[in-house]
Amino acid sequence: MESKRSYTAIKVLFSYIALLGLVVTVGWFLYSENVVYNKLEGKIAFEKTKILRVSKLFSNVYKTESLARKTIQTNSESDFKSYLTETDSLRCRIDTLKQIVTTEYQKVLLDSVNYLLSEKTENIRQLKTIKNKAEDEVSVNTAIDEITKMEFKLRKLELQDFTKNPNDLGNYQRNVLQKYVDYLNQNIPDDSTNTLSKQASDSILANSKKLLSNVKLKAEKKKESLNFEENKLLKNEIAISEQLRKVLRIIEREIIINSIKNNSLKEKSLKKVNEIVTASAIIGLILTLFFSVLIVSDYSKSQLYKKQLEIANFKTKNLLKSREQLISTVSHDLKTPLSTIVGYTELLGNSDVNSKQSYFVKNIKNSSEYISQLVQDLLDFSQIEAGKITIEKVPFYLPEIVEDVAKNIQTVYKQKDIELIINVDEKLNTKVVGDPFRLKQILTNIIGNAYKFTEEGFIKISAFADIEDPFFIITIEDSGIGIEKSNQKLVFEEFAQANENIEKKYGGTGLGLAICQKIISILGGTLNLESTFGKGSTFEIKLPLLFDTSENTIPEIKKPIFLNNKKFTFIVIDDDINLLNLTSGVLKQEKHKVLSFDRATKALEAVSNTNFDFIITDIQMPEMDGFTFIKKLRNYNFSTYKNQPIIALTGRTDLDLSVYTEAGFTTVIKKPYSPKVLLQTIQHILENKDILTTEVNEVEPNSAQFYSLETLKEFLGNDDDALKDVIVSFVESTDENMVFLEKAIAQQNITEINTIAHRIAPMFRQIQANEIGNILKNLERKDLESEGLENILESLKIKTETLFTSLKQEIV
Repeated sequence: MESKRSYTAIKVLFSYIALLGLVVTVGWFLYSENVVYNKLEGKIAFEKTKILRVSKLFSNVYKTESLARKTIQTNSESDFKSYLTETDSLRCRIDTLKQIVTTEYQKVLLDSVNYLLSEKTENIRQLKTIKNKAEDEVSVNTAIDEITKMEFKLRKLELQDFTKNPNDLGNYQRNVLQKYVDYLNQNIPDDSTNTLSKQASDSILANSKKLLSNVKLKAEKKKESLNFEENKLLKNEIAISEQLRKVLRIIEREIIINSIKNNSLKEKSLKKVNEIVTASAIIGLILTLFFSVLIVSDYSKSQLYKKQLEIANFKTKNLLKSREQLISTVSHDLKTPLSTIVGYTELLGNSDVNSKQSYFVKNIKNSSEYISQLVQDLLDFSQIEAGKITIEKVPFYLPEIVEDVAKNIQTVYKQKDIELIINVDEKLNTKVVGDPFRLKQILTNIIGNAYKFTEEGFIKISAFADIEDPFFIITIEDSGIGIEKSNQKLVFEEFAQANENIEKKYGGTGLGLAICQKIISILGGTLNLESTFGKGSTFEIKLPLLFDTSENTIPEIKKPIFLNNKKFTFIVIDDDINLLNLTSGVLKQEKHKVLSFDRATKALEAVSNTNFDFIITDIQMPEMDGFTFIKKLRNYNFSTYKNQPIIALTGRTDLDLSVYTEAGFTTVIKKPYSPKVLLQTIQHILENKDILTTEVNEVEPNSAQFYSLETLKEFLGNDDDALKDVIVSFVESTDENMVFLEKAIAQQNITEINTIAHRIAPMFRQIQANEIGNILKNLERKDLESEGLENILESLKIKTETLFTSLKQEIV
């Protein structure tokens, strides 16, 4: 598949940036327009306030004009005072309005209104004065009428006899009338009769009328002048009022124009905001569609690439699996003839051979050992690459591991003059928890390389603890050939050497250090190299440090129980993959060689060309059961079969021990069984040359518990991770078998039901799930009736699901 770079993330990022930029830009424009809009709103409200006040001014003006007309009509002093009060109020409003107007022109207009009001007030005052003067003629006419009435009656007179309101007369009228009254009163006779002669009275009255007529004549002439003045002032009053209203209308119109202008700007602002929002929505939609198309296109491509990658990955996995199977198959196929070659080479070397033949034998042995090491490295490398390497967590003494490995390798290279120095920190003289087997593998490889590439000098191994991290560090320093700086990284690559001469001179597969580095990485540590060409190298191993704090951390089965600590080769056969792994795991923990098979036919092929010490086999298996297997093993006359012990593993309870011994089995272990029982059985066989004639007791079930994992934990050395893996595998395989069992029950295939029940029953018995074990035991019966099988299956499902739920909770 061609390489393609995906820019989907960059496109998504740019789409978000573009949309964010759009939002920020639109937000800024909207904010700016909002500021303008708020200002316009303030101005409009301000203009409305001014319009309201001008309207109130109009109301006050009309009110003052009304009071002015009333004052002119009544010529009342109280009305005039009301007019003045209202005028003062109007001036105050004008002053208030003057403080809020914004133009000098408006202020000038308001000043002119004040001036017109003052002029209007003065005009009314003058009209009032003219009105008073016009009333003098009325007073003179009234005096003449009263004199006429008094022609028949003479007495002492007063001003009230001639006018009702003397105080309302003008000064001139009042003075003339007073003089006349005084004159009349002077001519009143002093006698008690208080009468005048007819001649005297006529003379007085005639002169009085003449005098008053003159006064009236002058008053009429003056009235004409006053009427002219009054008409002039009234016209002036009308002109002033009209001018006042005109000025106020100008102010009002200007304020309204400003208000209309502000409203227009407001509408423009709203329109602009609408345009911005619409444009931003359109742009946002376009951007969204554009980037959506790009992203969808990339997604489609990514899905295509993903599918191509899945296909390539599938092919790669198949290739890796094929490579793993190839390596495993070839390695196993090579091991058998290699073991034969090595064995015969040793026999040949120990026989009588001449020096030339001895040289040939030595070369054969060296080549065989080289190929054996290559095969083992390939197997280890394949397991690591496939992720199938298992890591233990058991207590061990680090100083013992270091010293054992170093001394064993020193024995191999004893012909070299090399001083071995071992320094171990006292803090490490206690049990630590880890994987001693993998640590031995690492140390064997690195220390072996140190001896291989050092001809003379020293090899110094130091181990110390870094409590704070916490880690422990092992350094292997040698005085060998060293490695050039440019080639130091190569030594950790697969199938690589520091240079061509090393492979020619020293040999090697080029896998050792690569395997070591991968294992150390899996263990959570690091492997570092410091080297000077021609002076030597120093490898530093850094691994996590975990002290063993328990009182009894090593289970009893971990202790070596075999005589002379000799290691054996076991062939283990069981169709139950879980029990097969458990049995093999117990033997591997004791460092024995184990060849495990889930079919007896495969085991027969291996037996034909493999030297072995023990066979442990299940009895009831598909294709070939345990009895048929041992029969064929004896009949085929394999050269590798020399009556080695054969242990039967079975869950059957219907056969006596004699049946197994007569068939050729050494002894029988009933399922379920513990690791201790298995190892003690093997130990008993080794200690007694005669065939056992007694049956090994099976693990007693604990009826008080729903299930128990104690025996399973013993198999796994109390390794929680391994326990989790075994339970997960057990659950998965059981689920698969339950499907087959359901199908067999639906078909009422009793033989298949017996086979499946027998296949899955041992593991349930192993964890002491007795209820399920009893159900499966019934299903194993040959005389099983087909009626009621559905109910049995349903009960089995319910109990199995309950068990698996509890198991999952426990491992979590």
